[in-house]
Amino acid sequence: RPQTPLWFHTHRGRPALRARRPPRRAGVPVIVHTIHGPSFGPFQSALANAPLLAAERYAARHTTHFVSVADAMTRQYLAADVGRPEQFTRIQSGIPLAPFLSARNDLQVRAQWGLTPEDLVVGKIARLFKLKGHDDLLAAAPLLLQRCPQMKFLLVGDGPWRGRLEARARECGLQKNFVFTGLIPPAEIPALIGCMDVLVHLSRREGLPRALPQALAATRPVVAYDCDGAREVCLHDETGFLVRPGDLTELVARLLQLAGDAPLRERLGKQGQRLVTETFSVERMVDDLHALYQKLSAAARAAA
Repeated sequence: RPQTPLWFHTHRGRPALRARRPPRRAGVPVIVHTIHGPSFGPFQSALANAPLLAAERYAARHTTHFVSVADAMTRQYLAADVGRPEQFTRIQSGIPLAPFLSARNDLQVRAQWGLTPEDLVVGKIARLFKLKGHDDLLAAAPLLLQRCPQMKFLLVGDGPWRGRLEARARECGLQKNFVFTGLIPPAEIPALIGCMDVLVHLSRREGLPRALPQALAATRPVVAYDCDGAREVCLHDETGFLVRPGDLTELVARLLQLAGDAPLRERLGKQGQRLVTETFSVERMVDDLHALYQKLSAAARAAA
């Protein structure tokens, strides 16, 4: 008869809500769940939140410990009466740093996407879908281009809203300023970030957006909506600028500030690279998870 495993680890998504009860009933003593982003929140109605909150509270009763990718996730779950403070540990999602640390502004890659050496490139890496903030960037673009005509917007990613966003860019006469790359293999992302001068992140729902540490590892400063865990890597006036969600006036002001100040971009980017190198390596994530598994396993054996 196969031996019952000592621990079971689930991750994001609604299937994880259902996946934690069977291992508990099978006698698995340690069940860990990583919170990559909230299933509930102000981005949707109270009616939509109600069943998800009920499911999260139920699943928490079958969870030994939670791993939060950002402290913001811990605060949100505790505020929603999901879990207890001692059940949470923050372990940030590590990224393979080397390709981003060596990213550079390759003019051939720029040319591949119709970008010139003189263009000021504002990049965004996100699925083309709701809550990702592409509409806000399109709304801000005319004001940005009035002051910075050489600005181009490099949208990396694909999704069901691509046709809608491309159509809106055409309707606004901005088709020459917006570049849609479509779905890009992960190995090509560092080269695209290297072509950016600034990365903007306008999502209304994200645990800790990986695009932010990726850009900072490449010394590219960031401008981000102050949602969820963004402020834990976009440190205001240290690695980039935080903007209140939906505040297009501030968004325009910060992007123009960075567009017109190359030394500021360099300072924020270098500080961001130091932060990310210290905290976002894959090795650190693995070590932290291993230490947590050992701690939880020892506690389960002591309680047996």
